Amino acid sequence: MLGNTHETVNTVSQLIQLAVAPVFLLAGVAGLLNVFTGRLSRIIDKLEKIDNYVANQKTPEAIEKAEEKLSERRRFLTMRMQNTNYAIFFCTTTGLLIALVIVTMFLSSLFDFKDSIFIATLFIIAMISFIMSLLLFLREIYYTTSFIKSKKATLKKEL
Repeated sequence: MLGNTHETVNTVSQLIQLAVAPVFLLAGVAGLLNVFTGRLSRIIDKLEKIDNYVANQKTPEAIEKAEEKLSERRRFLTMRMQNTNYAIFFCTTTGLLIALVIVTMFLSSLFDFKDSIFIATLFIIAMISFIMSLLLFLREIYYTTSFIKSKKATLKKEL
C-alpha cells in the first residue's frame, strides 16, 4: 500500500511539472488580454469623445458638419474596435483551450485514460487561436500607425 501511495504522489508531481509550461502560457495570455482590453478601452473613449462633440453642437447645420467631418474617423475607430474584439476573442479562446489541456492532463491520469492525441489537438488549436490573436494585434498596430502617418502627411500638406 505504501508503494502505491508513493507512486501516486510521484504521478501527481509529474503532472504538476508537465502543467507548469501551460500555466506560464496562461500568464502570458492574461498579459496580452490586458493589453488588448486597454487598447479597446482607449478606442471606446475616442468614440465617446466624437459622439459627445457631435451632440454638443448647437445648430442642425453644425451637427451635420461635425458628423461629416468625423464620420471617417468614427468608421476607422469602429473598424479598430471590431478588430480588437476579435483579437480578444481568440486570445480568450487560447486561455480556455490551455486550461482544458491542463484539466485533461490531470483527468487522464486520474481516470487512467491515455489520450495524448486529444491533448495535443487541444494544444494545437490553442496555438492556432493564439497566432490569430497576435495577427489581429499586428493588424491593429498597422491600422493605428497608418492613421498616424496619414495624419502627419495631411498636416505637412496644410503647412
